[in-house]
Amino acid sequence: MVIGPNGEQMGTKKLADALTIANFAGLDLVLMNPGSDRPVAKIMDYNKFKYEKSKKQKEALKKQRENMKETKEYQLSYKIDIHDFETRRRNAQNYLEKGHKIKVTIRFRGRELAHTDLGKETMLRFAESLSGYAEIESNPKLEGKTMMMMLTPKKEI
Repeated sequence: MVIGPNGEQMGTKKLADALTIANFAGLDLVLMNPGSDRPVAKIMDYNKFKYEKSKKQKEALKKQRENMKETKEYQLSYKIDIHDFETRRRNAQNYLEKGHKIKVTIRFRGRELAHTDLGKETMLRFAESLSGYAEIESNPKLEGKTMMMMLTPKKEI
């Protein structure tokens, strides 16, 4: 089965006839579907075909990289010191500027489970300190002994 340069079907041809038509048009005969019962060949400029295919692959990879931004996790404590808090905030800010997501977690141990409200306040204070760079994707929620919150970078308008 031969497909012409403009996409029209030229029907079933012998290999020699198809090569003659391709040479007459100044193009290449490319086998598109070799494994089937009726092999499909297309008359086209092969170098242009390869170039466009590689361009599409690069574009798809670029979109995939954009969608697969890294998620960085920061573990806090509800009784975190000011300096440690500021260090984590600064590091999270750098990641947010690069376009990555931030996952903030607090793990409660033993009797600390009685102070989940203090942990929630700490997380909200962390999110408030990054309000210029991030927005809250999911509010703090307690799952077992761990409280989690997701922050995403703000969309630049």
